[in-house]
Amino acid sequence: MKLRRYLLIAAALGAVTGPAAAAPDFSGIWAHPWLPGFEPLPSGPTSLVNLSRSADGKSVVGQLVGDYRNPILKPEAAEIVRKRGEESKSHFGFHNPRNQCWPNGLPFVLSSNGLQIFDRGDHLTMIYRMDHQVRTVRMNASHPAKPAPSYYGDSVGHYEGDTLVIDTVGIKPGPFAMLDWFGTPQTAALHVVERYRLLDYDQAKEGIQRAFKDNTIGEFNDPPVVDLNYRGKWMQLLFTVDDPSVFTTPWSATVTYGPQLPPALKGFSTWPEDVCGENPHKYGTEEDVQLPTAKIADF
Repeated sequence: MKLRRYLLIAAALGAVTGPAAAAPDFSGIWAHPWLPGFEPLPSGPTSLVNLSRSADGKSVVGQLVGDYRNPILKPEAAEIVRKRGEESKSHFGFHNPRNQCWPNGLPFVLSSNGLQIFDRGDHLTMIYRMDHQVRTVRMNASHPAKPAPSYYGDSVGHYEGDTLVIDTVGIKPGPFAMLDWFGTPQTAALHVVERYRLLDYDQAKEGIQRAFKDNTIGEFNDPPVVDLNYRGKWMQLLFTVDDPSVFTTPWSATVTYGPQLPPALKGFSTWPEDVCGENPHKYGTEEDVQLPTAKIADF
């Protein structure tokens, strides 16, 4: 509980007292081709790992069996993760916001391969390659007393030296809402704090090693991949999740990004079209995608 109070106080104070300094340059397309995406920390409360492993110990991304024994999970949440793991083992898996073409929400979307950050001064625009999802982060602002719930929540940001800090509340649970690819549940009490930094390769390689340990990387052209031999600046996100209705304690993990390989090297466009809802049929291998629908236009 002390950590939870500290996170709330630190986020509030940081928005007011964050030092004025040149903002880091996060421009460009950042790629994170590892799945299911999050990089568990080596110690302390951290994200779930996949219990489904191949003979050589690698995560089997086609079979998502979250470690329901992780002590961050309260009993009811642990049972949900266990049941979804059984579903994944018995057939093609379970519904999640990505395979159902719904907004991924936060923090699920943080595992998306492909991120661009545009600094607009009073706000940031964050675009994710998967289905071209968009977030807006209001800079040096405060949360409203009662934020209107939305899939990506109310995000406010500030800089602490060379670190971009984003605090998000008001995240709406959707029909297929889950925190990660393992089906970990969420509630309206969810609170996420993100911290983005640029790192030299020697600093980033520990996160890259953890990405390989608990994830799988695709050796193909699409989605875009990173140059693992790149020795320039990498970007790392350290995020902390708190939802007292689901978790016994706040927990943290990282997502380590490298610059996307130049298009000419891999045969794909700089930012390829990727519209999930254009192909809702699964060729008989799964039931059709349950696309978001509305009785009247929302525009």
